[in-house]
Amino acid sequence: MDVQPPLIWLVMLGVGAVCLLVVLVLLAIAAWFAFRRKPGPPPPKPLDRSIDLSTLDPSGAPADVPQLEYYGCPVRLAVLVLAPVGRDGSIPDKEQLPELLEQFVPHLLQVVAAHQPLLHFWPAQYSVVGFTNSFFVNVALPGNRGKGSPWCGVAGRFTALGRQYLAGIVCCGDDATGLGQLVIEQEQQWRDVLRVKM
Repeated sequence: MDVQPPLIWLVMLGVGAVCLLVVLVLLAIAAWFAFRRKPGPPPPKPLDRSIDLSTLDPSGAPADVPQLEYYGCPVRLAVLVLAPVGRDGSIPDKEQLPELLEQFVPHLLQVVAAHQPLLHFWPAQYSVVGFTNSFFVNVALPGNRGKGSPWCGVAGRFTALGRQYLAGIVCCGDDATGLGQLVIEQEQQWRDVLRVKM
C-alpha cells in the first residue's frame, strides 16, 4: 500500500482551505452588495376617495330653486362624482362641463348651481361594476344602505358628448325614506330616477 507523505496532505488541505475562503469572501461581497442597494420608492398610496356624509349639510330639498326629485321625492343634491370610462377617458374641460351635465339629466346644471353639491372627479374607471362598488364603499350611506335615513344614492353609466361617463350621486331628503341606494343597469333609468322641476 502506497502511503503519501504528510506534506502533500497538508498542501491539499491548504489549497482546499484557500478555495473555501475565496468562496466565502465572494459570498460575503455579494451579500454586502445585495443589502447595500437602496430600496426603491415606496408604492404610491391609494387615493382616499371617502366622503363622510356626517360632515355634509343634512338639510333636505331647498325651496325656491330648481327642485331635484329622486323617484318623485324632493331632495337636495349633496354629492356628485363624475369619472370617464376606459383607459384614455378624461373629464371634459370647464367649457364642456355644462353641456355634459345637461345631456346627463336635463337642467342638472341649474341644480348644481343652486344646491352647491360636493363635486369630485375620479380618474378613468375600467368597469361600471368597479365604479359603483367603489362609489358606495367610499360614500357609505347611513342605515341599511340609506334606507330608513334621509340619504339616498344612485350610480351608473351615462352617455354625453358622444362618450361614456360614470356618475355617482348622493341626495338628502327632508325625512327618512326607504329609497336607499340604486345601481343604474340601463342608461334610460337615469330619467326615471332623477328629474328636475324648474
